[in-house]
Amino acid sequence: MKKLSIKSRVTLWYTCWMMILLGVMLAAVFSVSDLLLYFTEKDLLVRAVEDSLSQISLEDGEVDPGDMDFLREGVYLSVYAGDGTPLYGRVPEDFNNQLPFSQGQFQEVEAGSNTWQVYDGQRELGSWGIVWIRGITAKERMSSTVHFVFSVVLIVLPFVVALAAGAGYYITRRAFRPVSQIVEAAERIGSGSDLSLRIGLGEGDDEIHTLARAFDRMFDRLESSFASEKQFTSDASHELRTPTAIILSQSEYALENAATLEEARKALEVDLQQAKKMSALLRQLLFLARADRGAQKLQLEKIDLSEIAGLVAEELQGMAAEKNIRIETESEPGLTAWADETMMMRVFINLLTNAVKYGREGGFARLRLWRDGEWIAGEVRDNGIGIGEENISLIWNRFFQADPARTGENGSGLGLSMVKWIVEAHGGSVGVSSKLGEGSVFSLRIPAEKI
Repeated sequence: MKKLSIKSRVTLWYTCWMMILLGVMLAAVFSVSDLLLYFTEKDLLVRAVEDSLSQISLEDGEVDPGDMDFLREGVYLSVYAGDGTPLYGRVPEDFNNQLPFSQGQFQEVEAGSNTWQVYDGQRELGSWGIVWIRGITAKERMSSTVHFVFSVVLIVLPFVVALAAGAGYYITRRAFRPVSQIVEAAERIGSGSDLSLRIGLGEGDDEIHTLARAFDRMFDRLESSFASEKQFTSDASHELRTPTAIILSQSEYALENAATLEEARKALEVDLQQAKKMSALLRQLLFLARADRGAQKLQLEKIDLSEIAGLVAEELQGMAAEKNIRIETESEPGLTAWADETMMMRVFINLLTNAVKYGREGGFARLRLWRDGEWIAGEVRDNGIGIGEENISLIWNRFFQADPARTGENGSGLGLSMVKWIVEAHGGSVGVSSKLGEGSVFSLRIPAEKI
């Protein structure tokens, strides 16, 4: 059996509860109305009798009913002597007139197919003695109005419920219409035909519009992730293809053309250099892949960043000397943090290596660290070639290199991506400011050890 749609279930639920609510409300209203009408009719019966008592009088020794109306608003009125002898008035045809009188009391009598409400009142008229006035009204008449209204409601109610159900379904269908758009967009995107599609419901503050915007943001991230993965695959293939081609060509040369051991040795040295480059690239790719899937864990311990910065600067002095670049350090002592020592060394190595590679001959690469409240702040400044404004936002992307002409000489373009991940994994942040031809400043902040 096919399950009902959400729209149908909502409409059915709404209709059932509306019917239950209407039923309870109508039952309560009719019960209260019937009760009120009952007391109203009893009050009418009492007033008819009491008004009639005030109208009778004694004229020439006889009881005079005056202007008494013997059938008043459905109430039969009749006058009796003290011994029960009828004097004036009207009595229903099927009413048993042998009912004893009872002053100020309501009595109920069944006669034929009717049930009658009876109320008696008495008055003493001088020498005549006691006079009774009896009021009689049909009990069925008391609820006839309510029953009539109830019958009308029973006839009209199904049409009202049907109309409400139709209106509810229409409103529900309109409310759920955006869901169909969400499903269609998700199916098209899921098929991979067009990742740029968006639901685009527009402005709205209801839950469905909020859901649609959340889906659009998710689709943005998916498109960006797929684009990044595609670019990453392309760049990785390119970076690996270059050293592979060199290794192949040098190996073929050594095998086919090397006339001396020295020529073969030189070819092998080139192969070794390219193999090391490939190995470094693969290590970086493995690092980033582990980072992406959350498998790259930090080994946190209390470390002195000032000391680590000094060690890294000293280690890179030889490389910097080849370009006549000074590596300078300026760090406050005792800058301790809970961090991964190996990772933080890699951050300083990557930043200083970049500063040297893209530095100006005779220039400088300066590493500074200082405490800034609950943070340790740092920067690596150089006076090298700088970065164009159009490339600032791309500098942290994988495989991006601001100077493509120097790609073969200056690494894979993964170093800054690793720096960004490491610093952010420590709960910090990175930044860069640069001007083409004047140099760059790479900044970082990580939480300091609480004193």
